[in-house]
Formats: sequence, structure tokens, C-alpha cells
Amino acid sequence: MPPHEHPAAADSARELIAAHGGRVTRTRVAVIEALQRSAHPLSHDEIGATLDGAGIGHDRVTLYRALDWLVEQGIAQRIAGGERAWRFEIRRDGDHRHAHFHCERCGQIVCLEDVPAAAPTLPAGFAVARAELVLHGACADCGRAGVEGKEG
Repeated sequence: MPPHEHPAAADSARELIAAHGGRVTRTRVAVIEALQRSAHPLSHDEIGATLDGAGIGHDRVTLYRALDWLVEQGIAQRIAGGERAWRFEIRRDGDHRHAHFHCERCGQIVCLEDVPAAAPTLPAGFAVARAELVLHGACADCGRAGVEGKEG
């Protein structure tokens, strides 16, 4: 169901934007809704396709600016994906940070909710601005495909 058909989700997104002192725009609301509904981090193109499917007009620059603002405000976070493309996900549970798994064969990125991102002890005076743990390898489907291909 398109993001604009969920009034409660739209109200929640509007409140979240306003709470961070931002201008409530149709694009920001739709991006938050798309990220909230997704089970995995989304690329700029995937978010754009979601907005297109919902009939929400936007351009690439506006979408990039909306995503940058959401990341700056701590509403969303940016994850390094394959092909030098960022993926984005909504920040849930306050400051909960978790690891991600990136399948190097199909490009899928999966949240590993039960694996906390690394939090090393830093030297005095150092401050972490962002921590990210991405494990790289093959997902279950691609791993099986690789094994099946070797058996034949």
C-alpha cells in the first residue's frame, strides 16, 4: 500500500520531522514512511521507486537532500552498500546500533538486530561520531547456489 494511504504513519512521520525542527515536506514524510516499512536498508533508487509507485513526485536532488537531512538529524542512518551505493534505514529504538550483513553476490543487505555494532574503548579525548559494522559474504540463497553449482 502506498505511503500516502497510511494517515497514522504520515502523522508519525510529520511529528518526527517537526520534533527535529525540520520543514515537513511531502518527500521527507514519504521517505520516512518507506524506510519504516522496509525490512532491510534501501538504496536511493529503491526509495525513489517507492515514491514513484505511490505517485509522489520528486527529483533525485530533492531525494538526496531529504536523505541527508534525515541522517544529519539521526532519524535515519546510512550504510555502505555494494557498487559504492549508500543504503538507508530508519533508526529504531533510540540509539540502538546493530551490525549488517552484505551479500557480495546478490547485493542484499540484512540487518543483524541481535549483533551490536562494535564499541571499542577509545583513547582519552576521542569521540565516535558514527560506528558501523558490515559483515561481507554470501547469503543463504547465494551460498546454496554456489554449493549446488560446484556439485554439478
